[in-house]
Amino acid sequence: MYARGVFDPDLLATFLAVAETRSFTRAAERLGLSQPTVSQHIARLERSAGRVLVDRDTRQVRLTDNGDAMAGFARSILAAHAAADSYFSGTAMRGRLRFGAADDLAITQLPSILRDFRQSHPQINLELTVSQSAPLSRRLKAGQLDLIFIKQAFGAGEGDRVSTDDMVWMGLDKTELGPGEPVPLIAYQDPSISRRMAIDALETAGRVWRITCNTREVNGVLAAVRAGLGVAPFPRTMIPNDLVKVTNRLGLPELGQVEFSLLANPRAAAEPVAALSRAIMGRTLR
Repeated sequence: MYARGVFDPDLLATFLAVAETRSFTRAAERLGLSQPTVSQHIARLERSAGRVLVDRDTRQVRLTDNGDAMAGFARSILAAHAAADSYFSGTAMRGRLRFGAADDLAITQLPSILRDFRQSHPQINLELTVSQSAPLSRRLKAGQLDLIFIKQAFGAGEGDRVSTDDMVWMGLDKTELGPGEPVPLIAYQDPSISRRMAIDALETAGRVWRITCNTREVNGVLAAVRAGLGVAPFPRTMIPNDLVKVTNRLGLPELGQVEFSLLANPRAAAEPVAALSRAIMGRTLR
């Protein structure tokens, strides 16, 4: 039997806003609704589903196991609604979109954002290139990409800033560093903004360092840190649960901030670029 409440796009959109912000207040602000309306939408969706989807108390909001399942269904349902509306209204965007993303963004919500975008815009041929930020910038300037999502120095002023993050030293919880011992550095191959930030900070602080691992991808960085080969500069909010920030404990120098930004090719088709930019700007990456 079709349960209208479960598939109501308005209720699902409200639920996803709560799921992504972990806050009824921030969800209301994002959607332009009152907080009581957001609460009513969630209550209606829970009645229709016959399950508790959201646990909330005075301190936090979190999804139940059923809520996590509903979030996946909701994204698929809303994407299908958008694709159907676009197709039958004759306004479906078409064309080719060459998108480049910095390697470390692969461990954020970006893959699910791209999945939802492809479902919402099935007639856009999305071509994905994953690399480090510097090569992606060169390819954009050469006209080989239409839109890139990269990490750059804080305040660089290029493109549209999506988010900022603190760069910190990441390691194992049991990582130790003796007095005067060279800092064992795990880093991306040059050119790399995080590598340059780390080396500049160490040399400014007068610290001796040595490269223990050069890698081209984020999985290589994480594997080397997990193997105990050293420490790595890494965005604070992207540190996996089995690794930790070791900046203060090991007395390592502060690294500063970076920003994640979208840069577009001015010669690219404007509509697909704008649509993907909106999809990324509208979702949290955490």
